[in-house]
Amino acid sequence: MNRARPLQRGTVLWLMGPTSAGKSTLAARALAVLREMEVPIIGYDGDEVRRLLGPDLEFGARDRLRVVVALAHLANKAAEAGLHVIVAALTAGQDARDHVRRTVGNLKIGYVSCSIDVCARRDPKGLYRKAISGEIDTLVGYNSEYRPPDDPDLVLDTERSSVDKLVPRIVDQFIEAES
Repeated sequence: MNRARPLQRGTVLWLMGPTSAGKSTLAARALAVLREMEVPIIGYDGDEVRRLLGPDLEFGARDRLRVVVALAHLANKAAEAGLHVIVAALTAGQDARDHVRRTVGNLKIGYVSCSIDVCARRDPKGLYRKAISGEIDTLVGYNSEYRPPDDPDLVLDTERSSVDKLVPRIVDQFIEAES
């Protein structure tokens, strides 16, 4: 019987940053490039997992943590199966960040940096417009401070660099892991 080589745990790159900083855009582009290169990879987006968990979730700290816990679980399962993972999620609370660092194996943190003014101008989901008008009061970065993570492995400044310049930096994180 021919023995397969032992399965290696995949790398998890967790992209965090304020709403509209470009996390999902960077993740989607990097995933497309890596799949074209035949790198075994999957992506998880905070908004998608939030929708999966149901409409009863709100945007307070408790429910945001619930989304992060689900993302961490999914990322670990995929990585244990040998897939690399990109997670794109706000991950604003220190409790959420601590959970990610404590529970996710083979983790790299990517901080998607962008000023709140630029994020508010981008505003693809209209959340800043709603926060400005007072419709919502839970927009991290507008209604409360978004603090950058401590010691990220990768800083991706979407205000000063284009997606086309930043995606190769993400791809490199996984190409190094494959070597």
